[in-house]
Amino acid sequence: MCQIAVKIPEEVLYDTHMTTVQVNDYARKLIALDYYTRHHVSIGYCAQIAEMTEEDFIKFLGQNNISIFQFDDENEFLEELKNA
Repeated sequence: MCQIAVKIPEEVLYDTHMTTVQVNDYARKLIALDYYTRHHVSIGYCAQIAEMTEEDFIKFLGQNNISIFQFDDENEFLEELKNA
């Protein structure tokens, strides 16, 4: 597992009323969200990055209006819906 460090000015923590634990959690989730949406990394890996279960990460995606379903066109979506 790779580890990174980000320096955030104390003033930002003060202004946002966030603790270092909250900032770390926030950063992990945003990085996982970016990897999922822009780089097409799997839900499993992104859940690991965010330190969440896959189920919780899927819920997190939903809270951020990101669907886990990818369809190329409306017909593909309708066909999948019919098979559900």
